[in-house]
Amino acid sequence: MPKDLESSVIEEYKKLGKGKFPLVAVRSSATAEDLPTASFAGQQDTYLNVSGPESLLKSVKKCWASLFTPRALAYRVSKNFEHDKVKLAVVVQRMVNSDISGIMFTIDPNSELPHIIIEAGYGLGEALVGGKVTPDTYVVDKFHRKILNRRVSNQTWKLVRGESGECMKEDIPRDLASKQKMTDEQILDLAEVGNQIEMHYDRPMDIEWAMEGGTVYIVQARPVTTLSKDKNNQADKADDKVESSRTILVRGLGASPGKASGPVRIYQEDMSLDVVKQGDIMVTQMTTPDMVPAMTRTAAIITDEGGMTCHAAIVARELGIPCIVGANNATEVLKNGMEVTVHGQTGVVYEGLDKEDKPASTPVAAMAPTAPVTGTKIMVNVGVPQKAEEYAQLPVQGVGLMRIEFLFTSYIQEHPCALIEQGREKELVEKLSQGIATVAKAFYPRPVILRTSDFKTNEYRDMKGGARYEPKEQNPMIGWRGCSRYVSESYRDAFLAELKAIKRARDEMGLTNVWMMLPFVRTVEEVVKIERMMNEVGLYRGNDFKLYLMAEVPVIVFMAEEFAEHCDGFSIGSNDLTQLTMGADRDSDMLGRMGYFDERNTAIKRAIAHLIKHAHNKGVPVGICGQAPSVYPEFCEFLVRAGIDSISLNADTVLKTISYVAAAEQRMVLESIRKQK
Repeated sequence: MPKDLESSVIEEYKKLGKGKFPLVAVRSSATAEDLPTASFAGQQDTYLNVSGPESLLKSVKKCWASLFTPRALAYRVSKNFEHDKVKLAVVVQRMVNSDISGIMFTIDPNSELPHIIIEAGYGLGEALVGGKVTPDTYVVDKFHRKILNRRVSNQTWKLVRGESGECMKEDIPRDLASKQKMTDEQILDLAEVGNQIEMHYDRPMDIEWAMEGGTVYIVQARPVTTLSKDKNNQADKADDKVESSRTILVRGLGASPGKASGPVRIYQEDMSLDVVKQGDIMVTQMTTPDMVPAMTRTAAIITDEGGMTCHAAIVARELGIPCIVGANNATEVLKNGMEVTVHGQTGVVYEGLDKEDKPASTPVAAMAPTAPVTGTKIMVNVGVPQKAEEYAQLPVQGVGLMRIEFLFTSYIQEHPCALIEQGREKELVEKLSQGIATVAKAFYPRPVILRTSDFKTNEYRDMKGGARYEPKEQNPMIGWRGCSRYVSESYRDAFLAELKAIKRARDEMGLTNVWMMLPFVRTVEEVVKIERMMNEVGLYRGNDFKLYLMAEVPVIVFMAEEFAEHCDGFSIGSNDLTQLTMGADRDSDMLGRMGYFDERNTAIKRAIAHLIKHAHNKGVPVGICGQAPSVYPEFCEFLVRAGIDSISLNADTVLKTISYVAAAEQRMVLESIRKQK
């Protein structure tokens, strides 16, 4: 090492110790290290508890020399890196005498779910990183700040710093060996640090950390390199077009994955939908159902407000386009015509176009083969009828949720009462039946469960002519919606038109696979009244025409057996059931991040189990059509064990969730066999 460099190293070393020579760690940082496609983790040497100028200089040289160990040479050959192209810098850090240390991933490296995985053990991190001790493992929901799972290990020894600075083993007292290494508060605080690091680097990260005296130190951070090719491409690029060099314009919550580029189109409520052109990046405060025709033309959607279950998020996932919600000031920062790139996975909007856009998801028709067979029925949600042919190629047993309100926004675009008052009821019925037929034909003879309209008053008011027929409510979410509309004289004729459209699709078009589902059911009495209305137009429950009830309002849970007398099945709407049970607005990003809106809450799981038990007592099946089973494998397993009959999913999550269900069913079979032995 040149003398002037030695002097510089020793001078900086002394500054680090404020006039003294502290214990330090000597680590590598190679130019080819920690690329998105090759981590080079563990290929170069690390030296801990280095003390004094002479030892430091010796360790720096040894670290440089580790670039040419047999393992490092072999690794570069396997990754096609030229040996003379790789350079190595040495990082010298003050040694953390850690009480607890470990590793953190800001994405589950196995399932690629949005979980933070923390591994923690007593003592210095070298034993854990080297695989010499088994750490505790904590799984944290990165969006809801909640610990999902914890596995506590029995650690009998730890690596500590001896009096002379060397690393040495030390036994751990029995009363501490099997205890959880970190408090829940420390776990959640560390997870938040992980979130911040991921946001800074704009990609999933593998982080090494240490805790001394309650203070957390980040030792190193590298990209997670084990993601599947498609997802890794969504998260970042492995070529020279590194996203970190681009200007970030807006950040929000990634609600639908994928990447898209295009011109910004700011959309305000009073504008015509025609201003949104094919391939635009639609930016608005929040989407409403009447915007769906414009949303189908967009390359991506960005909203100022909303959470993972808001309208924009749900529709974007069904359309298979990137979406960012809860971006706060996107409508102010972004300007019409501005060219941007939207990352739906990371929730980031960059300045400029990216010529290598990645689709939000693989076309579902290409995903269909080789799915395992499950006892639990797997069905698909259909919003936009134009997707029916593609979704019908999936290995599903039918449509568990088709929303008729998408037909209003796609085919009709006017308030139904206005059409009827103008003498255009026949036109209304024909257009609705055509939309129903588009989906039913694609899936025939598999059942299509059509949910009748569930717009809220503010959404109806936004339709052409709607202001004349709709009151202004303080809280439309729990106002005049669902069944309460159908039994009201002021909406009765409009609901009868929906029923006539269903009858027309079944009788005149021969699509007897169309079934019906009622949303937002509050009382048994309203179901009885609605069945009479069905009979008025010639719709009768029977072997080939089933009536389902959405289980969203908790009253259905409490009175399951009474409601079961008047229906052929229940379908759990987990979003509304969670909202009404927890008293948490499903559209509130803040409450969602605080963990209040979470389908995995014990109260929600008890409600679901109670409903399944009492419905089955009456011989009535129960399904679910929320997104939780596809996001949380443990929740999916809970449903299977509770006896759920069917799970209806967004198309892009069908295959993944089938594997969750199959695994849960297999575990139950094995457990049963073992008990018999």
